[in-house]
Amino acid sequence: MKKLLTLAVSFIFVLSVFSCTKSNKTIIRMQHFEEGVSNPQTIEDYEDAIKKYEERVADIQLAQAQIGIWHKIVGSRYLDKKMYGEALKSFQEALLYYPDNQNLYYYVGVCAGYMSHTALDYDATGNTTKKMNYLKLAEDSYKRAISIEPRYARALFGLAVLYDMELAEPELAIPHLETLLTIETKNIDGLVLLARCYYETYEFDKAAATYDRIIETTNNKTRKEQAQKLKDQVLEAKEIYAE
Repeated sequence: MKKLLTLAVSFIFVLSVFSCTKSNKTIIRMQHFEEGVSNPQTIEDYEDAIKKYEERVADIQLAQAQIGIWHKIVGSRYLDKKMYGEALKSFQEALLYYPDNQNLYYYVGVCAGYMSHTALDYDATGNTTKKMNYLKLAEDSYKRAISIEPRYARALFGLAVLYDMELAEPELAIPHLETLLTIETKNIDGLVLLARCYYETYEFDKAAATYDRIIETTNNKTRKEQAQKLKDQVLEAKEIYAE
């Protein structure tokens, strides 16, 4: 009796192992059984099998599409909560399902930019590799979004902010801002950043003209006054630089 019990336990163990490691052939046999196409013979049998498997493929595609959408929704929820690390993971997962979606690349850029601020050198080693990796990811993501949709205003502005504010390369920001302002001619934030970049690259006349454009465009009194003050500073800097 004891021997029989031992054999029974051994059989159950072996069965459980094989059930957890199904081969592709086993899965295919199960699929054939489920669809009732285990042994097609005639043209009609094959056509029927094709139709059934096309329906299976359609179901899988629909499920994958939904999974991608859900990853995007989860990422957006994390982004709303300013949980940028988790949001980044979700958007990266969504890109596995939608690799040509410019919005997802934009959101990856946003999250990576914020995550670069968390990459502090806690051991005070002077190593900024992690921070720069996040910034590089942000740059690549914005550029990928723009390559998919060249008139994607948010990505153009995001990339310009990255170049000027994070990488201190205003000369790289300027062409993206100039493109942005052909799309959204009254984008005040874009105008303000462009004027700043012109100033930082010593293009004083262009900076002053851009501040004039802000003054003419905005109805916000405070912004008009700020633009006028900054224009005056630009003109003063121009005179000093010319001496």
